[in-house]
Amino acid sequence: MLWSGWGDPEKAVTLPPGVVTLLEQALGVQPAERPPVALSEVTLPPPKLDMAVSSELAMFVGPPNLHSHRDARIRHAAGRSTTDLLRLRAGDASGAPDAVVLPATHNETLGVLGACARRRVAVVPFGGGTSVVGGLAADRAGYSGLVAVDVRRMTGLVSLDAESLTATFQAGTPAVEAEELLAAKGFTLGHFPQSFQWARLGGFAATRSAGQASAGYGRFDEMVLALKVATPEGTIELGRGPSSAAGPDLRQLILGSEGAFGVITELTVRVHPAPERTLYQAWRFGSFAEGVAAVRELAQRGPLPTVLRLSDEAETGVDAGLHGRPAAGGCLVVAGYDGTSAGVEPFAAAGAAALAAAGGTRLDDAIGEGWAAGRFDAPYLRDALLDAGAIAETLETATSWSTLVALKEAVTAALTASLSAQGTPPLVMCHVSHVYPTGASLYFTVVAAARENAVAAWGAAKKAATDAIVDGGGTLTHHHGVGVEHRPWLEREIGPLGVEMLRAVKARLDPAGILNPGVLVP
Repeated sequence: MLWSGWGDPEKAVTLPPGVVTLLEQALGVQPAERPPVALSEVTLPPPKLDMAVSSELAMFVGPPNLHSHRDARIRHAAGRSTTDLLRLRAGDASGAPDAVVLPATHNETLGVLGACARRRVAVVPFGGGTSVVGGLAADRAGYSGLVAVDVRRMTGLVSLDAESLTATFQAGTPAVEAEELLAAKGFTLGHFPQSFQWARLGGFAATRSAGQASAGYGRFDEMVLALKVATPEGTIELGRGPSSAAGPDLRQLILGSEGAFGVITELTVRVHPAPERTLYQAWRFGSFAEGVAAVRELAQRGPLPTVLRLSDEAETGVDAGLHGRPAAGGCLVVAGYDGTSAGVEPFAAAGAAALAAAGGTRLDDAIGEGWAAGRFDAPYLRDALLDAGAIAETLETATSWSTLVALKEAVTAALTASLSAQGTPPLVMCHVSHVYPTGASLYFTVVAAARENAVAAWGAAKKAATDAIVDGGGTLTHHHGVGVEHRPWLEREIGPLGVEMLRAVKARLDPAGILNPGVLVP
């Protein structure tokens, strides 16, 4: 991955001149005063790790698998939020670890964690590095050093049970590789979040990831049947059957734990027969509220498409402009249908009948197909916006259907007011991409001019938006995770006793407090 941006540098995009002009006229975006620094100009903190500690860690993983050189440290210094990228582009890699450790097995991971606990070295579990909420921003104060435990060497399909439709993977397996291994045997996970091309399976579990086909295949935490976890106190193995009444489900303590309780080394997941065919449709609704009513009907009464996405008026207009289509107003719904060659057309026809009955107007299917073809491109567009002098950031929540539209309006108003008051009036877009019988997600994208204090400006806007989310009854996060950014509000969501429960679990599994300190647990 590009050290100061998203993904493959060969896939970088450039904004068309017309878009640049529109940004200048509508949002006051001006070219950045200073270009991003070169990799050689990045400032790193001096390493603190004692040579004796490095030697002990190298003993577990082998000397070639412990890296303390400049490039490795910078590439493990931050996640991929806009705040992370702005700091990296300015040459600030103050979050860089002293070393990167690459275990290849569960036992090597146990050894590394045990040594770090004895030596009081903080540990950041590192998968694909795609966190956008400060999930890699461990607090190193009070520790004798900081290491990133990168799971990239723990890869591969351990076993496939075609009869039970389950697969066991090592947790460092890239999502792309997992799909390729399953496809070769006629199966799929069906999990395609925007981070798909760079994320790893263990990270999906650790953050409760939700993919773009969640309506059909579910969230990733719903797919996980069993987990193997390395902690400073030993091994945890959880999950014996498809369902159990053997007390509380302890898997739920690991799913969403963001590396604060242990390092996931292996996981067993539910798989599906690979679809023989996929169809996409595009629909127009007159307003966001009308679109919400339509997708709610599908979520509650069916037929529920495999992919179901509703863009508000602003996002619909921007999408049309980026793809050279005339802006027709209203809101865009994209519906995707996976199935067998014989079954997918009746499935899609039933969905079309329901959307038409809800007041939708059928558009060219090529619009839906175009969305599917470009679904992993948005982060590259963000990099281009940063290059042009704009900030582009996202945040998300989920709430019940009865409060969805009101919460969307409140968060939009909070973002608009905060950034406008700072002299950078924004464009705020929103979509629904994960639906349930009782409610749905809201995913916001914000574009504004980047000023010299862009990090602080976005911090103030994010605070205003998060306050609006909590006050409006939404959850802090639907799938991005808590990280550092959402931690100050966690007690308002789970209560003081809930916070004490998290602290008690961490104290038992990680008594030295070395695992991702400052992340998740208040």
